Amino acid sequence: MALCVLHMGPSLRISLFFFFLCPSPFPAANLRPGAEQRVVFITARVHPGETPSSFVCQGIIDFLVSQHPIAKVLRDHLVFKIAPMLNPDGVYLGNYRCSLMGFDLNRHWANPSPWAHPTLHGVKQLIIQMYNDPKINLEFYIDIHAHSTMMNGFMYGNIFEDEERFQRQAVFPKLLCQNAEDFSYSSTSFNRDAVKAGTGRRFLGGLLNDTSYCYTLEVSFYSYIVGGTTSAVPYTEEACILLQSRVLRLPGRELGIKGGEE
Repeated sequence: MALCVLHMGPSLRISLFFFFLCPSPFPAANLRPGAEQRVVFITARVHPGETPSSFVCQGIIDFLVSQHPIAKVLRDHLVFKIAPMLNPDGVYLGNYRCSLMGFDLNRHWANPSPWAHPTLHGVKQLIIQMYNDPKINLEFYIDIHAHSTMMNGFMYGNIFEDEERFQRQAVFPKLLCQNAEDFSYSSTSFNRDAVKAGTGRRFLGGLLNDTSYCYTLEVSFYSYIVGGTTSAVPYTEEACILLQSRVLRLPGRELGIKGGEE
C-alpha cells in the first residue's frame, strides 16, 4: 500500500490522504503508466459528527489491504481512491455538521471555493481530471455518512429520466441487501430533491456518464433490525467495519469481475 498526500494550498494545514492499493511490489496491470483504469472513489466524514462513517471507511481500508481472496481480486482489477475525511478541521474542532468556516460542505459540490472549501475543491478537481481522462472510467462514487434517526444501513441514489439507467442504479443496493443482514433496501431511496442538489451524490450523478454509479451510504448511529425480527442490535465499531467489508465484496460482481444524513 502506498500513501499519497494531496496538498491544496499553504493555508490548509491538514492534507487529504488518498490510499492507492497495490497487491505486490510489482504493480498490477491497471496501475502501470498508460493503462486503462476502472476506479472506485470513496469519501467519508464530510459531516464531522457522523463518527460511524469513519468506522465504515476503516472497514473499507482494512478489507482492501487484507489477504482475503476477494480483496486481491478487487485490487487486481480496480483502482480505489479513498478520501477518509473530507472535513478534517470540523472534526478537529468537534463540530457536528459544518467546517471551520461554518459551511455544510455537502451542499457546495457544484461550485466549491478553493479558499472556503479547500478539501472539497481539491477532491472535485481530481474527479473531474479523471473524468476527462479517456483511459479512466469512474465506475463508482460512494459517499459515507451516518444517520441520526433511521435504523440499519441504507443508501440514497439518483433518479434519471432513462428508465434503464435508473433500474441499473438499483442493482447495487439490492445486492447489498441480500448480502448484509443489517442493510435495508426498504429504507433506500432514490430522489432528486432540490435541497440535495449540492451533495456529492447528486452533483456527480449529473456530471458523470451513464456507466457511473453514485450513492450515499448511510449507517445508523444506533442500531439495526435483522429482517424477520423486531429486536434491535446496537451498532458497534466492529459492526460498522463489518458492514463495509460486505459492501466491498459487491462491486466486483456488478462490474463483471470474477474470482448523518446526506
